[in-house]
Amino acid sequence: MRATLMYGAGDVRVETVPNPAIQEPTDAIVRIVAGCICGSDLWPYASRPESAEGSRMGHEFVGIVEELGAEVTGLAIGDFVIAPFVASDGTCDFCKEGLQTSCRHGAHWGGHDDGGQGEFARVPQASGTLVVVPAGFDEQLIPSLLSLSDVMSTGYHAAKKAGIKPGQTVTVIGDGAVGLSAVLSAKLMGASRIILMGRHEARTDLGREFGATDVVAERGEEGIAKVKQLTDGDGTHVVLEAVGLKPALETAIGVVRDGGVISRVGAPQFSEVPLGFPEFMRNITLTGGVAPARAYIEELLPLVLDGTIEPGKVFDRTVGLDGVPAGYQAMANREALKVLVRP
Repeated sequence: MRATLMYGAGDVRVETVPNPAIQEPTDAIVRIVAGCICGSDLWPYASRPESAEGSRMGHEFVGIVEELGAEVTGLAIGDFVIAPFVASDGTCDFCKEGLQTSCRHGAHWGGHDDGGQGEFARVPQASGTLVVVPAGFDEQLIPSLLSLSDVMSTGYHAAKKAGIKPGQTVTVIGDGAVGLSAVLSAKLMGASRIILMGRHEARTDLGREFGATDVVAERGEEGIAKVKQLTDGDGTHVVLEAVGLKPALETAIGVVRDGGVISRVGAPQFSEVPLGFPEFMRNITLTGGVAPARAYIEELLPLVLDGTIEPGKVFDRTVGLDGVPAGYQAMANREALKVLVRP
């Protein structure tokens, strides 16, 4: 089969690799119908050291079950399934608590194992990992179904961890796919005002469609001042940070209302959090983390199927496998928001 491998910064190739096979009785083999390039893939694309051995890429995909291990339950050959970006057994204590990203027998896609940017994937712990989409769905929903594997669930996680209450004000920092999904999630949870901080007009236009009431293009101190101006000097009850860089978190601290919540889901590219005594005195709560997408898919899936939400609109370019290297470059150049891959 063919799959995407990264050999170093800017060096993405599509190559022929061995077909996956059942290795454990809890495995499934899925033929990938759609995968995508994630914003988090751009970090290694920008900085990964060169290696003679490429890493398999992609951690978001939907597809059709082709083969099942002897101990897999709840799945059948031919099922259309969503694969969240972390595999989980569904039975350990963390899974039962809704924290499948900490599963005691979990696994990640890519590296030496199959990734989502290819033709097939071996799915470990298939019974606990894969979510079946009811038969007969409209295939035009595939982009939105795919978004549940990571980006929409991540935006929803930001809103859930923040505990948004109806009528609260929210700032979303970042107009990437996760930030836009966070806007959609804040709207779902009843936020009365949603301020989107972003400067790419096509993206912020989609943000308005998803529920943003205001857009702030300014950054840094200017951006903080603009949000404060929009909120009578107080800032917003909740801030959803979807960037992962320290200046974004500093902006979040600047625009959050005293007693408010900052929920961060942008993969952090720094280790020191600037929360000192002044922030302590403001009673700011900092939460967030990696999204247990498996915990949210069954909650969000009906909203996609009935048309309540259409998170698949974050995909603004579709490529085949041969187009994946160019897709990475387009996202790195900010020429594409999120690239969908159809093997």
